[in-house]
Amino acid sequence: MPFTPFHFGPGLLISLTFLSFIDIPTFLIASVIIDVEPFLVLVFQLNYPLHGFFHSFLGGFIVAVLLTMVMSKIRRYFNPLLTFFKIEQSISFKKILFSSTCAIFLHILLDSPIYLDIKPFFPLEINPFYRSTIWLGLIEYLICMWCFVGATLVYIIRLLQHKIKIKKNPKNAQSFRAT
Repeated sequence: MPFTPFHFGPGLLISLTFLSFIDIPTFLIASVIIDVEPFLVLVFQLNYPLHGFFHSFLGGFIVAVLLTMVMSKIRRYFNPLLTFFKIEQSISFKKILFSSTCAIFLHILLDSPIYLDIKPFFPLEINPFYRSTIWLGLIEYLICMWCFVGATLVYIIRLLQHKIKIKKNPKNAQSFRAT
């Protein structure tokens, strides 16, 4: 995606839907982190493909492992933000690794059909997902926007479920848990 924030739509929908399996902060960061690569290429006018090594599954996995190591150390600092949004999640290394890997691979899968320079199976110089039509890019943008709408609905439903639980048992007033 040329405009990185579109990756937040699917990221939010997946992480809110699968709250007990996905670490939300990790998934959201991972869903956009590999776009640092095209950003650096553009800013420094590098003689390098916009979507290079880190937009491959091999490069993406390396980033996922590095992000996992960082998030494992700093993840607890995201708890106040999650509490603000009434979300409570347990933290585990496995959940963080799973989240970072899935989000980065999702990013690569979303970008591969619309960018010829992506080589998802590097070192192979092929992109079997690429489709040379402008309509596919537009459809992907629409899907990403609708995913954001879907994520908003999932969040509202979770908040309503949480309010119902609070009415039944006021001791549960903190936040909704990943179940």
